[in-house]
Amino acid sequence: MTTPEADGPQPPVPYGTPDAPRIAVRGEAHLEVDPEIARLGITVTARGRDRRSALDDLTRRNTATLDLVKSYGDAVERLETGAFSITPELTRHGRGERIRTYHGAVRITAELTDFTALGELTTRLADLDLTQVDGPWWALRPDSPAHRDARAQAVREAVQRAREYAEALGTTLAALVELADIGAENPMAHPPAAGRMRSAAYSMAAETETAAPLDLEPERQHVYAAVNARFTMHPPRL
Repeated sequence: MTTPEADGPQPPVPYGTPDAPRIAVRGEAHLEVDPEIARLGITVTARGRDRRSALDDLTRRNTATLDLVKSYGDAVERLETGAFSITPELTRHGRGERIRTYHGAVRITAELTDFTALGELTTRLADLDLTQVDGPWWALRPDSPAHRDARAQAVREAVQRAREYAEALGTTLAALVELADIGAENPMAHPPAAGRMRSAAYSMAAETETAAPLDLEPERQHVYAAVNARFTMHPPRL
């Protein structure tokens, strides 16, 4: 009894053949570059004996904060309001509870690209009453050229590594079989976690004199890329 032959093309052998040996390599790139943006988290608070007075005070402080940030013009690339709240504070009164005061808060995010203005703006914001500033958080844009450069460097390293393996066997590469991002073949794989950005909190302050601008040094950003690559090579003479 003979086994019938398949009519369609046969799937490729995963690990190559003696006539077309395969090389599987990994290429990686680690770049250290200057940040492109800095984010500030701003929390404006207010309180009053009744809801309306707390809301009026919060509106006034919020407007003053937004006007201050907008005064820096093109140095501010993005300005967003993230959350708003008015919360009553309860206190015991006899056998029951009553509202003692109201607390209001508005959370704002400012994104700057001009780091020369960052220190001055941070100081002026922290100098406002009932205002907290968090940050800066340094980052790259999602479409930063640094990401493309890292991917290209990872590919070049994979090709170079494969060539070195082939040369060690006294042969050369024949063709590229596959190129994949790390994690593309295994959805459960995750890239290394990025380093945490430094942050600092500046609580509200009320000084008679304007504080000197903070000297903020941008934190270098680490960009990582990795690829898996498979090549065929000409049969070596062993």
